[in-house]
Amino acid sequence: MKTQEINKFFIVGVTLVATLGGLLFGYDTAVISGAVDPIKVFFQLDAAHYGDAATFYHGATVSSALIGCIIGGMISGIFATNFGRKKSLIIASILFFISAVGSGFPEMIFFDSSTEISTLLASFNVYRIIGGIGVGLASAICPMYIAEMAPAEIRGKLVSWNQFAIIFGMLVVYFVNYFIVYGKDPVWINSEGWRLMFLSESFVAATFGILLIFVPETPRYLALAHQDDKALSILSKINGSVKAKAILSEIKETVHEKVEKVLTYGWKVLIIGILLSVFQQAVGINVVLYYAPTIFKGLGFGNDAAMWQTVIMGVINIIFTLVAIFTVDKFGRKPLLIIGSVGMAIGMFAIGALAHLQIIGVSTLIFIVIYTAAFMMSWGPICWVLISEIFPNTIRGKAVAIAVAAQWIANFVVSSTFPSLEAFSITFTYVLYGVMSVLSAIFVWKMVPETKGKTLEDMTKLWGK
Repeated sequence: MKTQEINKFFIVGVTLVATLGGLLFGYDTAVISGAVDPIKVFFQLDAAHYGDAATFYHGATVSSALIGCIIGGMISGIFATNFGRKKSLIIASILFFISAVGSGFPEMIFFDSSTEISTLLASFNVYRIIGGIGVGLASAICPMYIAEMAPAEIRGKLVSWNQFAIIFGMLVVYFVNYFIVYGKDPVWINSEGWRLMFLSESFVAATFGILLIFVPETPRYLALAHQDDKALSILSKINGSVKAKAILSEIKETVHEKVEKVLTYGWKVLIIGILLSVFQQAVGINVVLYYAPTIFKGLGFGNDAAMWQTVIMGVINIIFTLVAIFTVDKFGRKPLLIIGSVGMAIGMFAIGALAHLQIIGVSTLIFIVIYTAAFMMSWGPICWVLISEIFPNTIRGKAVAIAVAAQWIANFVVSSTFPSLEAFSITFTYVLYGVMSVLSAIFVWKMVPETKGKTLEDMTKLWGK
């Protein structure tokens, strides 16, 4: 089938709605970056109140949403399989909304302004975990939804737009945070400004939930649920009636039952999915994303300068994510992943060396940009592409859930340990991430199959062997 035969208006429309989940993913995980210092002050996360454990409590609070992400990732398979991809995303949008309002006003409903600050800290973390559950669901199901809607020849490009949305969400929230604090008194920022940062997410969450009402369920899920007529209708809108019948027939050949056991196709496919997720985090990307303003201030930039350096990084991230979008279906998944791993290794080793030599300045910024650019043109979008497409239809929901849960566990470990590792040795920390980048390249070279141009039904044949 030629690409021009595809109903681009329809497939792009549903993809754009689904990528709002990715935008919320990025928004929710990065909104904390502008509030790292204010919440430390507001919730009194200092040595006077917590002693030597203050750094741990601060790191745990900054990373608390990741606990929810792990939970959301784990339950995403149950939701996607039993409720469908669409309804699961609607649930995620509701969780995003509750978290946005509750994180900004943790005293809302259950407490008031006179409540002990430790209780409000616990409430804040609960709301952040609720948002994290939404992120976990969206991170697994948005790429799955897009992959199951997309024709094989442009699937990589369409799923990669989800990563673009994640990065765009991060960039948007950097601007939102910047303009909230710009010219404001630090006392106001520490008492009220950080609240507006979290509350701003509620508008995007509401928009996402409303738009989801108007998109269809995926044809693969409908076929799994034995709703062939509805599946054929959606496939016809995308591919035309003649091609739709052939695709539905191919789907039905791989769907004998609604689900199969997750190990039906052996351990290897599951291990590859898990390691793709773990390496995406072990290379240290979210340390750079979550702690960007703090890192830049530590490197000698002022508050405003640090925020602008972060915005510049966000723009570069978007540019190189676009590189992946327009090359992933042309060059394939494996070459881009390996090239990206090499670039990340160069960036991290150089940053570690500069830190060891106590060279702080533009050169450090350059290598941070090289590192993040390499990630965004490779592991950022392509990891999600592979996770969404590499598993056979009948185990996709469960297998994606396991892979995504592993990703968020790795994310939590990396992000929560960074403050302690940085205190121990910043050089060691960045060299460690560089080593992980090298190992990720070897893993892709030796274990990951190329999936460019293959249909989702081809995955059943690939792993069935």
